[in-house]
Amino acid sequence: MPGPRAHVLHEANYRQLLESRPNVAVLPWGATEAHGWHMPHGTDVIEATAIAEGAVERAVAEGARVILLPTIPFGNNAQQQDQVATIHLSTTTALAVLRDVTASLVRQGIDRLVILNGHGGNAFAPLVRDVMLETGATIVVVNFWQLAPETTQAIFDNPGDHAGDLETSLVLFLQGDLVEMKQAGDGRRVPFAIDKIAQPGVWTPRPWSQSHPDTGCGDPRQANAEKGKALFEATCGAVAGMLVELSAASKGQSPYL
Repeated sequence: MPGPRAHVLHEANYRQLLESRPNVAVLPWGATEAHGWHMPHGTDVIEATAIAEGAVERAVAEGARVILLPTIPFGNNAQQQDQVATIHLSTTTALAVLRDVTASLVRQGIDRLVILNGHGGNAFAPLVRDVMLETGATIVVVNFWQLAPETTQAIFDNPGDHAGDLETSLVLFLQGDLVEMKQAGDGRRVPFAIDKIAQPGVWTPRPWSQSHPDTGCGDPRQANAEKGKALFEATCGAVAGMLVELSAASKGQSPYL
């Protein structure tokens, strides 16, 4: 059996960490929420964890000094609180978590943090600005579904934005035994009754259960594991390349200041 991996914090022992000190930490951040009739509540956690692990492994193989932190399993789900066992993490709580994690790392000489985000409802920009000002760290946010756009366009006619073809294909590849395709709905969206709220430049959160009757957004019924594998490989490669450059950066190289 292989031993503990020095780049995975929950496996690494202290001797490994002392001998190979990281300068970049990767924090996967998911959510616990309904994903259609067919997907696990932990979909965002599964995706964020797997992509972060795959990317860190590739980056370390190329010489990057990266450590993978444990995944945050809860996200902002304020508009889904009517759905059974959907856990909501408030913005103030998320800020406190990010502040404490970042401050801990900075005290130990790890001043570069990458958040690998698996949930569209997690809005990190104002949190990151505040924590960077307070700690002096450089924080990078990666929304995995926005990476590798050429691959995504080539694979998916309609990827969807929640439990659709893209997410379903990815989880079919990562942990297909948890996907019940026979139960999949069509992921339709009920439009707002107030038309002008839907125009470009105007935004309000969707009342999710009313907007998405099966809790999905995008038709998952053409999903398959082959598409998920291609997306996974392209996404991990994109993240890994960024991690290698960030780890090799010297102080003063923008945006690592």
